[in-house]
Amino acid sequence: MTSSGYDAGTAAAYREAREIPREGLPAWRQAIAEEAGLAPGMTVLDVGAGTGAFATAFHDWFGVRVVAVEPAVAMRELIPAHPAVEVREGRAEALPVADASADAAWLGSVVHHLDDLAAAARELRRALRPGAPVLIRNSFPGRSERDLRIRFFPETAESVAGYPTVDEVTTAFATAGFRRTALRALPQQSAPTLADFARRLRREADTKLRALDDAAYARGLARLHAAASASPEEPATSWMDLLVLR
Repeated sequence: MTSSGYDAGTAAAYREAREIPREGLPAWRQAIAEEAGLAPGMTVLDVGAGTGAFATAFHDWFGVRVVAVEPAVAMRELIPAHPAVEVREGRAEALPVADASADAAWLGSVVHHLDDLAAAARELRRALRPGAPVLIRNSFPGRSERDLRIRFFPETAESVAGYPTVDEVTTAFATAGFRRTALRALPQQSAPTLADFARRLRREADTKLRALDDAAYARGLARLHAAASASPEEPATSWMDLLVLR
C-alpha cells in the first residue's frame, strides 16, 4: 500500500475537493448499518483513512472507536483530532494493531492502491474478531459508468479498467478465509449542483484527473460546465460499490 505521492498541498486539495460532504452520504450510512451492525463500544479499523472523513463519520454515526491507519504523513496530519479516533502510521499489508482487536474494517477507495491484496486480506483476518466484516468502498472495472468523473472525463475509465475487479478482490480475500456476503451500488452526492461540483473540482487532488493530458481535461471541464448550464438544479450524484466480505 503506497502513499500515492501526497504532499501537504495535494492532501489539502484532496480534503477540499474529494471528501464527500456528510449530508451526501445517507445511503452509505444506512447500508453500513445494515451490513456491519455497529454499536457503541465497538472498534472500527479504517485502513487508508486519508484525511479522516469516514473515521469521524463512523464515530458520529455509530458511537464506535476508530483506529485510522494511513501511510501518508500529509494525509495523517489533516485527520481531525478526536478523542474516539486514534491515528496510526501503517499500511494494509502490515497493520499496526493487535490480533482480533477490531469489530469491522473499512477500506474506502483503497484496494486499487494495495500492492498485495492477499497479504492485506491475511492482515485483516488477523486484526479482526471472528465474523467481523470487511467493508470495501471502491470503483470496480465494469461497474463505474455512473461515476461523475467518468461521465464528464470519459478517459478516466482507462484508470478504473486497471483496478482490481470484484472477482479478483473476492478471490484474493478468499485465500484468508473471507467470503463475499454483499455487493451494493450506492449513491453519494458530492455537491448540491453540478455547478457547485465544478467549482470544487481540483485536478491535483485526483490521480485519475492528473493522468489526463491538458486537452482531455479541458474537454471534460467543457462537458461539465455545459451540463451544469443545461440542468442547473441537478445534484452532483455519483455511484460507488460497497463490497462486504466476512
